[in-house]
Amino acid sequence: MHACQPLATLLLANHFKLATAESCTGGLIAAACTDLAGSSDWFECGFVSYSNQAKTEMLGVDARLIDTHGAVSEPVARAMAQGALSHSDAQVSVAVTGVAGPGGGSADKPVGTVWFAWGLPSGITSEVQHFKGDRAAVRAATAQHALARLVTLLQDPKASQ
Repeated sequence: MHACQPLATLLLANHFKLATAESCTGGLIAAACTDLAGSSDWFECGFVSYSNQAKTEMLGVDARLIDTHGAVSEPVARAMAQGALSHSDAQVSVAVTGVAGPGGGSADKPVGTVWFAWGLPSGITSEVQHFKGDRAAVRAATAQHALARLVTLLQDPKASQ
């Protein structure tokens, strides 16, 4: 079974479409979704907003949020998830922003730090994860976690609390 099949089943059952807002994964989440035949029935669009300017222009993330908290932060991830919903016809979104490495980390945001946000009809939920490994491993783990957690949230909306 394709890794996105459980997600596809849930989205179709709820008549939802998905939009992605990706930074550190550079489109891996959208690619995983659209690798599944029939994904046009539930996948709306993907935004690859790698630069801060793209986050602002494509998703409407307030530049002050980025200036205040940094691109890798909960407020920015949440704004990305909301922006994906606001700039598409999707009812569900997933957003990721993180430090994939090998450089770019700091003491408070080491390599492997990734903020996630999921936009659902019930609201936006967010969390941070810290992944180990090289750039490819961090990006792969980020995409896998983003999709797996979305399945959990769609199965049990109380999981976001």
